[in-house]
Amino acid sequence: MIVVAGEALIDLVPQGTGALAGLKPVLGGGPYNTAVALGRLGSPTAFCSRTSRDAFGEALLDGLRAAGVDVSAVQRGAEPTTLALATIDADGSAAYSFYVEGTADRLFEAPAALPAETRAVSFGTCSLVLEPGATAYETLLRTAAAQGVFTALDPNIRAGLIPDADAYRARFRSWLPSVSLLKLSEEDALWLGGSPREWLAAGPAAVVITHGGDGLSAFTRDGAVHPVPGEKVDVVDTIGAGDTVNAALLHGLAAQDALSAEALLSLGADGWTRLLRFAARAAAITCSRAGAEPPYAFELDEAEAS
Repeated sequence: MIVVAGEALIDLVPQGTGALAGLKPVLGGGPYNTAVALGRLGSPTAFCSRTSRDAFGEALLDGLRAAGVDVSAVQRGAEPTTLALATIDADGSAAYSFYVEGTADRLFEAPAALPAETRAVSFGTCSLVLEPGATAYETLLRTAAAQGVFTALDPNIRAGLIPDADAYRARFRSWLPSVSLLKLSEEDALWLGGSPREWLAAGPAAVVITHGGDGLSAFTRDGAVHPVPGEKVDVVDTIGAGDTVNAALLHGLAAQDALSAEALLSLGADGWTRLLRFAARAAAITCSRAGAEPPYAFELDEAEAS
């Protein structure tokens, strides 16, 4: 089982132009999207978070269940659901402002134990910023790594939520010894500072950087770099694209029984190329439709066949 730990929220997506355009509520949150994408790809997946008992919270859980995700580890609270107001640029890129004060997911508490069958845990986005939940997720990350569980991190920077950039950058570096696979966008990499080689020296066995429509690259401890181009697609928006990459990487690694630092190093050029192309195809499908709608396994099979 792959456990995804982090926030679930509602994206409010404008349905027109201008400040007063109608808003459509859409299920979202980076970890939430990753869990749904994993479920749709067919990976046994569990979600570890805290959600509201309000109508949005119920809808979020329904979305997870529909994707086949185990929600038994989800904590519940009476507080409201976090809201993220999305703004879509002309090229389909999304930016966000957040309504997070007093929301349910901020009060997450680290569980006493992960499911016995856990093979990997994925972390990222707002959940690692907003206290007191951020400290609880950080504790879970360090505990999982100490137990030898494969860990994946996508910081997915939302700068507007980070009051002290330098403090967050230092905290990010402190996580790296507990991270097996680090995935981040080019924009996140620039914001955080440093380089793949520096990050690899601090802990991860591999670093994957996404380059938008230009594809993605994997960097490994042996000095190798494995780039693949992006898949051409008519972009509707990019909501959930990076989360789909997270899921595709974890799903592909699980399928190859490669959820360990040692296995990442032994993938070789052919293994990394297959994995990254699979992730690029999955992300392209997500970008071809509105909102975070990651593909099902059969859609990727069809794309491969064509």
